[in-house]
Parts: sequence; structure tokens; C-alpha cells
Amino acid sequence: MPYNNRGTFYGDGVFETLRCYNGKALLFEEHYFRLMSSMRILRMNIPDFFTPEFLEESIMGLLQKQGLNKDHARIRITVWRKSGGFYTPKDLSVNYSISSTILPSKFKNVTKKEIDLFKDHFVYGSMLSSLKSTNKAVNILAGIYAVENEYDDLFLLNQDKMVVEAISGNVFLRNGNVIKTPPISDGCLNGIMRAHIIKQFKKMLNYEFNEETITPFELQRADEIFVTNIINGVQSVTKYRKKSYETDTANELLQMLNDTFFD
Repeated sequence: MPYNNRGTFYGDGVFETLRCYNGKALLFEEHYFRLMSSMRILRMNIPDFFTPEFLEESIMGLLQKQGLNKDHARIRITVWRKSGGFYTPKDLSVNYSISSTILPSKFKNVTKKEIDLFKDHFVYGSMLSSLKSTNKAVNILAGIYAVENEYDDLFLLNQDKMVVEAISGNVFLRNGNVIKTPPISDGCLNGIMRAHIIKQFKKMLNYEFNEETITPFELQRADEIFVTNIINGVQSVTKYRKKSYETDTANELLQMLNDTFFD
């Protein structure tokens, strides 16, 4: 990777983080199409060889080479525009990398996830905010703030000061049997696990599901809050300010995910 790649210089790149088990990527097709969509939105030239078969075989080969083909593993595919130009690129074609690390086990809920609001900077709702770009300054600064103030995660707000997501993933809120999550138009990441969980809720007759804006005032009135991403599945928020939360729905979803992907 050249030192002056545009991903480093300008955040001119996108990435996908995938979870793998026994050499196979979970929800691979969804990840592939999100990557292609993100590259098109950023006006990158997609190489002809960048097919689902090529990427899947590359992932399997890397896991085999690193001895992770029988384990739980994390894969990151990073794509950045080739060097040249300043803000305006001279070349719309891309370079890419694929890396892997081991994961400890199947999905597990947390015993502690204390969380608060991050108010220093906002996520501005647009098509770009829904992408997994290499420009994640708000998440980075929120992560530093969380460490400095001994929080396990933080809620991110959009320009209207509505809850968008957490540092680590998409946010779901439950009141009784009603589930809510912010719509993509509010500025949240178009998460792969988010979409999978939404599909599950729409099949479950014991829940009513809505994509609606979430105000900070709703957080303390909720019975349960949880955060979703492809690596951890579902993680319960255990405490927000002075409020503690139930974990029943998150545990139900985790059991469903583990039964689907790992058994």
C-alpha cells in the first residue's frame, strides 16, 4: 500500500467488515452488493474482476493461508482510489486490500454496556452517512471520548440532535412489544446486521416494528435498547445515565442468530 494513497490522504475509500465461520462469510451477498453500491456512489471505477466469486474465493484463500478456515474470523475488505490529484482525483480506478483476524467465539451478549450521548460532533444525514467510508472522524472522536469518560459506547446524534446510531453499530429501542430503529434518512449506517434484524422482526408476530426517528428523551423511557453489527450480532445497553434496561429481546435475537449461522 503506497504511503500517499487517497484513502490515507483524503478518506477517499470504503470498506466492508465481514464475519466468517468455517471459511464462509456470513451474509456475503449483502456485503458484496453494499460494497458495489458504495463504490458507485463514490464514483469509483469497479474492476471487471471484482465479482462475487473473486472476492469470496479471495476470502476463503486468505483464511486457509492463515489457518482461520475452521474458526470464527473477521475479514476487512478496504477499497481506495488510486493515487493522483489533490481533492479532485486524476484516476478513478482503485486499489484494495483484504485482511483477517481471529474472533473468539459465536455471538454473545455483554454483561455491561454503559452508554451516554456524544454531543461534541454530529452525523449529518445524507446518502454519504449511510456508507462505510474510510472517513469516520465522528466515530473516532466519540470513541476517544468514551474511553476518557469510562463509557462502553456512545449514542451519536444527527444535525437535528436525534439519535442516529452508536459508535459500534445501529440502535434499536423496545417499549413493550414495539421496536423502533432510526431510518437511514436520519443519517445512520446502512448496516448489514441491521437489515437482517429488521427482516426477522417483520416475521415475528409478537413484535410491532417501526423505522422512526428516535429522540434522546425516548431513551430513558425505553424498556430495552440494543446495538447491532455483523461482528457482535446484538449487544444490550445495560445502563444509560441512571436507567438500567432489560435484555430479553436481545437474548432472543442472539439465540436466533447463533442457531441460524453456527449450528
